[in-house]
Amino acid sequence: MENQFLIDSEYLSPEALARKHRLETDPSARKNHMEYLPGMERIESDVCASVMEQMRAYDYARYTAADVKAALAHDTCAIEDFKALLSPAAEPFLEQMAQRARRETSRHFGNTVYLFTPLYIANYCENYCVYCGFNCYNHISRMKLSKEQMEREMKVIAESGMEEILILTGESREQSSVEYIGEACRLARSYFRMVGLEIYPVNTDEYRYLHECGADYVTVFQETYDTDKYEQLHLLGHKRVWPYRFDAQERALRGGMRGVACSALLGLSDFRKDALASALHVYYLQRKYPHAELSLSCPRLRPIINNEKLHPLDVHETQLCQILCAYRIFLPYVGITVSSRESAAFRNGIVKIAATKVSAGVSTGIGDHESKYTGKETGGAQGDEQFEIDDNRSLERMYRDIAGEGLQPVLNDYLYV
Repeated sequence: MENQFLIDSEYLSPEALARKHRLETDPSARKNHMEYLPGMERIESDVCASVMEQMRAYDYARYTAADVKAALAHDTCAIEDFKALLSPAAEPFLEQMAQRARRETSRHFGNTVYLFTPLYIANYCENYCVYCGFNCYNHISRMKLSKEQMEREMKVIAESGMEEILILTGESREQSSVEYIGEACRLARSYFRMVGLEIYPVNTDEYRYLHECGADYVTVFQETYDTDKYEQLHLLGHKRVWPYRFDAQERALRGGMRGVACSALLGLSDFRKDALASALHVYYLQRKYPHAELSLSCPRLRPIINNEKLHPLDVHETQLCQILCAYRIFLPYVGITVSSRESAAFRNGIVKIAATKVSAGVSTGIGDHESKYTGKETGGAQGDEQFEIDDNRSLERMYRDIAGEGLQPVLNDYLYV
């Protein structure tokens, strides 16, 4: 903490440094994380209560090998079965879980693996989330792309063969307005068949506007479903409001989005409970909105810039594999995305078992696709990355590697008529 203080004091004003210190040390200096802020839409929904009731009652230590064997023997996976498959008692049964998951994936998705790439268009942020490289107190190079820069980046990505893009921003309405994001969606629609968004949560009418601009689906990370831990990690900004974030996917579906994705950032809190809550979030949305395309992501916490304070709860590859196999067995029709946070070897293996979508040609920085994709130095400004990636394979290399595993890489399977 002393070293962190010295780093902060180099670039923060005394006033900002004092406020940051108060937020970190005095809970009374923070706004109530369960209270909505002005302008935030409230919706009537029973999804949150259903998820949280199950998560709070989950005692994974009570499940036994007999419970796991019974879960694997059932033709369909009930919630209690899923809880057993997420428990420590299931770890010795990982091979059986992988075999079952592989059968479910093959039955519902064949041998296809979908490819996409993210495009960060801005990294300004108004939140203080202690684990994020973009947080408002981190001293990083900030940037937002102009319309011309966005189009240049999209053109470079499209020329690589990519047909699906995920547009991301930091969480700043002031710097990345809904209209600014809408302009990015309209541009992306002219270059790509599928356009996803991973932005700050917005209201139903704003999601409807972004859908009309060309967005197909929305991803929102709840980060952790543990409300107490969430309060300790999100100290300032609109993101601090836990229930507004939780309902974002449902507002997006009400706004006309074709699909939504849910996720926790594994390692921030108890990963077994967060994995349970993430899947149940999808489970209850699936039953309420049967027309929607639903998916799960499964990121683990990665190293970030200027953060020595966070001590993540380790989630090892074996445990991540267990979670992904349990997801597939419990939700056989749901897409599962594994990001470039994971190693190439892990992703090569998991797409043969449970995952159906992976990113390729990834950059989490701002304005650097042209230099990374073409090798040319553009000389333009660039914004710092949000976190470190592990798998940096290009689309061409990823496509070749997936095909080499006997799978069928898919760039797009959706046609507008």
